[in-house]
Amino acid sequence: MSAEQATEAMRSGRRRGGRANARRRAVPAAPDAHVEAAIPSRPRTRPAGVRTRIIACGALAREIGALQRGNDWQHLDLVCLPATLHNTPDAIPEAVRQRVREARADGIEIILVAYGDCGTGGRLDRVCEEEGVERINGPHCYAFFDGLDAFAARSEEEIGAFYLTDFLVRQFETLVWRGLGLDRGPELREMMFAHYDRVVFLAQTEDADLTRRAEDAARRLGLPLERRFTGFGGLASALATVASR
Repeated sequence: MSAEQATEAMRSGRRRGGRANARRRAVPAAPDAHVEAAIPSRPRTRPAGVRTRIIACGALAREIGALQRGNDWQHLDLVCLPATLHNTPDAIPEAVRQRVREARADGIEIILVAYGDCGTGGRLDRVCEEEGVERINGPHCYAFFDGLDAFAARSEEEIGAFYLTDFLVRQFETLVWRGLGLDRGPELREMMFAHYDRVVFLAQTEDADLTRRAEDAARRLGLPLERRFTGFGGLASALATVASR
């Protein structure tokens, strides 16, 4: 289960078997003020030679950048939205819409949205359909990295898992501990994590320091840790497909 799903559970006060239920709300026609404030402004200029733009969650920036450099995908332009939007998933669809429209204004020919549903309850897919852009298939980045089929096959066994990636391990203090309010008292941790039975660290790299930090994060949550090396998983193949167009 993701940090954004846990946030939604806290906000809605509804839990079923360790899974959070996302609330559905009407999507506004244009980005509202709090969405605008969350998105840093960027120049409306198209980099030379770019014909494909990846609009991605900031949690994937390091991995996508590594794939760009490793494959010499100079025709790909990466634009990232703040990873902190995962703690307010209602804001993600319209934030993505804004970036899509900027890409259109820049004359970008191919646009790929590198997000999962990420707790938006299908609203992000509706925005992508309305704007005529493709999204990477999958519910969240955990499934990208683990592989959609493998992740789905383990879904019942790991229904009580709280997932971490390399990014979330690095940002555990900001996005999970303080972001979910766990620093404000042990009762919040006990309430929010009552249905969890483990932390699963989906590791993109072989990094002993990150493993140590993941162990510390699991200890602070009062849960055992399982580590699974995934590499870049399905994210690599998805980007390779769009890069070849």
